[in-house]
Amino acid sequence: MVTAGLAAEAGFRINAMTVDYGQRHKREIDAARSIASSIGVHRHLVFPLDLTQIGGSALTADIAVPKSGVGEDIPVTYVPARNLIFLSLTLAWAEAIGASDLFIGVNAVDYSGYPDCRPEFIEAFASLANLATRDGTRGMPFSLHAPLQNLSKAQIALEAKRLEMDPGLSWSCYDPLPDGRACGLCDSCRLRKDGFASAGIDDTTRYAE
Repeated sequence: MVTAGLAAEAGFRINAMTVDYGQRHKREIDAARSIASSIGVHRHLVFPLDLTQIGGSALTADIAVPKSGVGEDIPVTYVPARNLIFLSLTLAWAEAIGASDLFIGVNAVDYSGYPDCRPEFIEAFASLANLATRDGTRGMPFSLHAPLQNLSKAQIALEAKRLEMDPGLSWSCYDPLPDGRACGLCDSCRLRKDGFASAGIDDTTRYAE
């Protein structure tokens, strides 16, 4: 949400992609639709891609989502090569519609240690984008923007406030309850709650815990 808001503030026309990859937290797809509507994106593409056929993650297979707190190792909520897949789809769409600037909301400060959130990955993909595409080889380079990469969750929350965006539209929980509440205990919920608390901003998310 904040990444899209920053792109809009910078004057970009927003074409937004959400990937419906079979994740257990499908509530985030509804949130993405609400955010896209509130920002007034030019087009919002919800791309179906069933990663449950690959599995290997608590988000795409019958594996329990950890609730004991953010640890040192890469957690089982890691989806194999997810951001690489997402950026590849985004790059393909960008080339097809003549867009040259790609934005992604990865964060490498307050996060669960996913390897595809690191600056090294973003830099490598930015280089790859211009080697793997027709436009890139014809001297029409792509630029990859990750404006939240070096911000804490508190700083991201403050950016949402500055941009006058409603944080209640966004969604973080990996394991929402059937009644629509966020679990409050998964890594993503814990990081979200800590970020809002540190920023001194009210988090209107309904948590079970």
